[in-house]
Amino acid sequence: MGHRDILIACGLTPAEIEGGAMAVRTPIDGAEIARLKTHGAADIAPLIAKAKTAFERWRQVPAPRRGELVRLFGEELRANKEKLGRLVTLEAGKILQEGLGEVQEMIDICDFAVGLSRQLYGLTIASERPGHSMRETWHPMGVCGVITAFNFPVAPWAWNAALAFVCGDPVIWKPSEKTPLCALAVAKIFERAAKKFGGDAPEGLLQVVIGGRETGQILVESRDVPIVSATGSTAMGRAVSPRVAERFGRAILELGGNNAMIVAPSADLELALCAIVFSAVGTAGQRCTSLRRLILHESVHDTLLPRLTAVYGKLPIGDPLTQGVLVGPLIDAAAFAGMSKALEQAKKEGGTLHGGGRALADRYPNAHYVHPAIVEMPSQTEIVRHETFAPILYVMKYRELAEAIALHNAVPQGLASCIFSTDIRETETFLSAVGSDCGIANVNIGPSGAEIGGAFGGEKETGGGRESGSDAWKGYMRRQTNTVNYSRALPLAQGIKFEI
Repeated sequence: MGHRDILIACGLTPAEIEGGAMAVRTPIDGAEIARLKTHGAADIAPLIAKAKTAFERWRQVPAPRRGELVRLFGEELRANKEKLGRLVTLEAGKILQEGLGEVQEMIDICDFAVGLSRQLYGLTIASERPGHSMRETWHPMGVCGVITAFNFPVAPWAWNAALAFVCGDPVIWKPSEKTPLCALAVAKIFERAAKKFGGDAPEGLLQVVIGGRETGQILVESRDVPIVSATGSTAMGRAVSPRVAERFGRAILELGGNNAMIVAPSADLELALCAIVFSAVGTAGQRCTSLRRLILHESVHDTLLPRLTAVYGKLPIGDPLTQGVLVGPLIDAAAFAGMSKALEQAKKEGGTLHGGGRALADRYPNAHYVHPAIVEMPSQTEIVRHETFAPILYVMKYRELAEAIALHNAVPQGLASCIFSTDIRETETFLSAVGSDCGIANVNIGPSGAEIGGAFGGEKETGGGRESGSDAWKGYMRRQTNTVNYSRALPLAQGIKFEI
């Protein structure tokens, strides 16, 4: 199935993907696959106005009815999983199994949101005043701007959008300029679901804006977009957060990760080996949850590391649409340059390199395939503390668990973490208040590959945002405390007397 065939299968027409100023290239071979028209500032203001109008109608639709739209959307995704999964692979470069898995995440969050539409619970609160009742209610908040990154072009959008829709909010989606075709294809799938849903779905419930950084900045700075969910680098978060805060908007930030695994003396090494490889090389190391630091107890270091380097040397690298390939390309030349620079710095800081370097350059001169790298480090140097979005795994030793946890936490990022151990004292310590400082902490499973049932996000330079499961839905609604006086008296709280 050729590049063009994948676009056509997803319903993208020549009129939509030709004649624009924005070139879209596939990382598979570097070929240009589309030229899209972009939205300027003058184009976006009417789209925001349309979303505001949609909000006025959508917030009045009962939440279970809103959930029906998301259910229909999930059904459309099921019917188009293979097609959309291939487009994810074509545009982002992850292997097809991961592309299909990302669409499955969309389906799963739709299922979650459908159930949630009947569970937007508040609280009943005991009042200190006789003849009074108190309760907490939740209401739709308004237009939700969603800015997504190239490495997961559809799933994080769905984490936000599925919840926003059942919570009563319309969505404006600004995809990465590196993966905008996925957004256009998803919008078409959503349109079909909305058509089946009927007239309760207002026009403007989902809109996609195409453009670069300046396009996203318009959403970030608009007072008519009260919620901005942004996935990307820490640098991007530093730009977004103060602008949203300045206008008292709500920012949901999913930023960088520098995720580590501790392998303890009692660890199941077979299990750990499998987890390390997938977590470190999946999506060619371009996940925010990718494993970047491996902290090995000195008693297992000399056993595990040679086995790991041997597996790395046999990893099948190539076209991610080809069955059996496990490592696809980096997204572009800039990513390759970043990886090369980091490896050079690691060597200067005392690292011993296994692997690394460009792969398949003769076959794909305009793409950037690499050999995943393992770097033995004498300590957690500055480059180890820096997140490089590439398949680089830094390996360090430890002697005592407290030392390993301190090493683990001594980075600016705080997204995902894990420990491999069969000692309950170690695992529970890792999950306790003195253990991992990350938003996600796992035992005997890698840091990469979260399920939608739990809230996704992290602390420190990861931004503090939460998306997907648990009570992340509260980020898309406004809380209201209600007090009702059903008596014939007017007692004041705190026993205050105010006679007139």
